Parts: sequence; structure tokens; C-alpha cells
Amino acid sequence: MQNMEAKQEAAQEISAPSGLTKLTRQHLHDSVVEHLRHLIVEAILPAGTKLNERELCETLGISRTPLREALKVLAAEGLIELAPNRGASVSKMSETEIWETFELMSALEALSGELACERISAVELAEIKALHYAMLSCKAQNDLSGYYSRNQEIHNRINAAARNAVLSQTYLSLNRRLQALRFKSNFHQDKWDRAADDHENMIKALEARDGKALAAVLRKHLLDKRDAVLSVLAEIA
Repeated sequence: MQNMEAKQEAAQEISAPSGLTKLTRQHLHDSVVEHLRHLIVEAILPAGTKLNERELCETLGISRTPLREALKVLAAEGLIELAPNRGASVSKMSETEIWETFELMSALEALSGELACERISAVELAEIKALHYAMLSCKAQNDLSGYYSRNQEIHNRINAAARNAVLSQTYLSLNRRLQALRFKSNFHQDKWDRAADDHENMIKALEARDGKALAAVLRKHLLDKRDAVLSVLAEIA
């Protein structure tokens, strides 16, 4: 009887940690990817920066294995470049790439807006409006990081409301390359003010289910962001 109880206790001691290890590893992987993505989007790691694995591991308190796994994910997203024998660096887009990518994104966002006006639910619209007010609150507090995260979520929600899986996949893949640049587009107060005004018009068009109006606002919004980004980069150069 005692031997049986001992075997049961031993089995419990072996089985419990295996599940915890797997969950912890997955959480660590996601956390590293999200943290590095945040550093790139907010230009804490600017475009063109060569990444020192040893320093990143020490700063983040992780080993090289989860770091390298995260870098592979970010490379697949186009945020990191991995070169043989040269390591990793933050991707840098040329002026032509920026121009053409924003041009394409403006068309994708316009289509998302048109379809969303046809298919969005009352609950989805209410959630987008709540995000909009939270975004404006961040702007009032000059919280660009908080503003940007809610801003991006609004665009993602409009895209999701379009109910087109191929469109969403294409949009999300392309948008990952533009996130850091879209963040830069609000560095000047007047450009930030205009972007916030655009969002007011987006909400009005969604409420009216006016697909053409929303498409026009989104297309202009993205092209204005392109021009703002190129202007900021020209000042830095």
C-alpha cells in the first residue's frame, strides 16, 4: 500500500512540472517577440541598428535561444534582417519602398473600410468608438505611445470587421513593416492633430455605414502618413 502511494506521488511530481515548463517557455517566447517589436516600433531600436545578441540577452535577462527564436519571427515579419556571418539588424526601408508600401496600404485600408461599413456589427462599432475615445484621452495627455497602440487597434478592428480573411492576412503582413514609420508620422503636433481629426471622420462614416466616405478618409489618412514620414526622415538625414 505504501509502495503504491509512493509511486502515485512520484508520478505527480514528474507530470506537473512538464506542463508548467511548456507554458512558461511559450510565454517567454511571446514576451521577447512583443518586447523587441515594441522597441523597434517606437524607434528605441532605430532602423539600421545592428543588434548585439550578448547585450540584448543581458538587458532582457534571457538566454540566446529565446532571443534567436524571436529574431526569426521578427525577420519573417520584415522588421529584422538576418545576414549570414553579420548577425541581425533592424530593417531599413528605402524612400521608394516607403512610398510604394504606403500607397498599397492606403488601398488595403480603403477596401477594409468599404467592406466594414457593410458588415460591421453594433458591438464592434461600440468597441471601436470606445477605443477612439481612449485614444483621444491619450492624446490629451500627450501620451504618444498609448495613443499609437489604440490607434493601431482601431485600424485592425476596421480591417477585421471587413470579414475577409485574405484581405486581413495581407493587411497584417504589410502593416508590420510600416508600424515604426506610422509611429513616426505623429512626431509633429500639427500632423498629430490632423490624424486625430481623420479618426473623428472615420467614426462618423462608420456610424453612417458610408463605405465610400470611409474609404476616402482612410486612403487620404495613409497617404498623409506617408508624406509625414518622408518629411520626418528628410529632417533627420
